[in-house]
Amino acid sequence: MTTRHLYLARHGAADALGNLTDIGHRQAGLLGERLAGLPIDAVWHSPLPRAVASAHELARPLHPQVFVDEAPELIDHVPYVPGAAETPSSWAGFFDGYDEAEAASGHRIAAALLARFAEAPGQGRRDTHEVLVTHAYPIAWLVRHALDAPPSRWLDLNSANAALTVVHYRAGLPPTLVMFNDISHLPAGLRWTGFPDARWP
Repeated sequence: MTTRHLYLARHGAADALGNLTDIGHRQAGLLGERLAGLPIDAVWHSPLPRAVASAHELARPLHPQVFVDEAPELIDHVPYVPGAAETPSSWAGFFDGYDEAEAASGHRIAAALLARFAEAPGQGRRDTHEVLVTHAYPIAWLVRHALDAPPSRWLDLNSANAALTVVHYRAGLPPTLVMFNDISHLPAGLRWTGFPDARWP
């Protein structure tokens, strides 16, 4: 059965201005080395500089012909603004002042993201392997969709910098979440950036 393999990656660690740090470059390069044995067709990235730089760093170890390009649907965005009853207390302040126009824009981007990437290959197509270098919120939305979870559940899903999430899409079947937030390609000192400071395993 023909499969669309999506490899979702959050950009590497970035500074306060949104530019990739030295650590972020190393993280992205190590993820590229992990993916180097796979038949990657394309590396798509968000328009934001930290994702652009991560995508090009990640692509270096891949075969020279790999296609690298921007996908506007991968921009950092809030995919769904939950109602008051759906909002965990820890998130309540985040949505204060979030207006309807912003919410509608995020919803449109989220729908476009699913329409473009969360589909099986068309009839008669071969397997495809695509890397999406994006941000924590779009990854959370794609994972929530793969699990057929309520829209507000994207709030509970975070991804570390340069972590790997894999989803498979096959015609006539629900998506398969193969792995989520895997950081085994990173040495201990480069893991868990992008998460709150805490002791992590």
